[in-house]
Amino acid sequence: MVISHRSVEHCDRLIGARRLVSMSSSFDKIPTIDLSLVDNPETTPQLLDSLHYALTEVGFLYVSNHGVPIDVIASLVQALPTLFSQPADVKKCVAMENSPHFLGYSSVGSETTAGVSDRREQFEFATELTEVWREGLPLYERLRGPNQARSLPPETFKSFLSDQHRLKLVRYPGLPPEDLDASKQGVGPHKDSSGWWTFLLQASPPEVKGLQALNKAGEWIDVPNVPGTFVVNIGQAFEVVTNGTCKATTHRVLSSSRERFSVPFFQGVRRDLTKIEAVETLKAHFESLSPGQESTEGHSIDSAFLRGKYDTWGESQLRTKVRSHRENGRKFYAQVYDRYISDDV
Repeated sequence: MVISHRSVEHCDRLIGARRLVSMSSSFDKIPTIDLSLVDNPETTPQLLDSLHYALTEVGFLYVSNHGVPIDVIASLVQALPTLFSQPADVKKCVAMENSPHFLGYSSVGSETTAGVSDRREQFEFATELTEVWREGLPLYERLRGPNQARSLPPETFKSFLSDQHRLKLVRYPGLPPEDLDASKQGVGPHKDSSGWWTFLLQASPPEVKGLQALNKAGEWIDVPNVPGTFVVNIGQAFEVVTNGTCKATTHRVLSSSRERFSVPFFQGVRRDLTKIEAVETLKAHFESLSPGQESTEGHSIDSAFLRGKYDTWGESQLRTKVRSHRENGRKFYAQVYDRYISDDV
């Protein structure tokens, strides 16, 4: 997407002069960004106004008129039930526990969020890369491997991005109606720690709900499936680089009696990105802007990169992966497993 100098100047004035919504306010719905507005210089300022509000006040947004062909999306949606209905032994052929890169299939209950098992199964893919890790390289480099902004220059953020991005195909099984004690945690409250931005296709009918975002007042707001859109939300790295101006919003998925499918795509962050680089590179640009607010619960969500003792994004990611997929951690990262599991900072 190319933004004209006129649009950039408009956005500069917007950011410098005012906030679109009072910091004491709290969103009660997710805004939609119509990407077709960028094609017309007369409507681009409207697009930038809407995007500024979404990034600084909500952290979640829908994008419409995104240009992804409808038939491609439909084919993927139709394929998901067939994929997940394969026998367990077939899915086990690409089991994640065979991959030091944390890629492949993981069954219901095998991943944890905030120390609680998630009620979902998934296939995880990434940009197809060769494995280069060997003894002597940073351990986080082993994550690399094959499958099983505004008034700133357009290239500004590219230096933070990785050579590897990840995509998941996810199924949340329906809750058994007779089991009143079944966990409703499809995915527990979290901020996306594995990417820059996340792009999500909600691949079930609109009446199948579950995704919710936490607003500043501590209320859970539904993020329903709006046909023809993708959901976009900010990852923790983008929050750090923008000096807290753009918040990674806490979100969760609740299970229901209906099975639910989704396809999230996570933009990867450079594994050797240091904390100082992330905090300082664009600090001068963003420090004059008010950091976004969030609820007490949202503020308490673990941010190992910013609050923890690990200096690189890669090691923070490795810690997160080991804590979430403990069988993999024990098998491939025994030398750091106990330290990562016991380290709650």
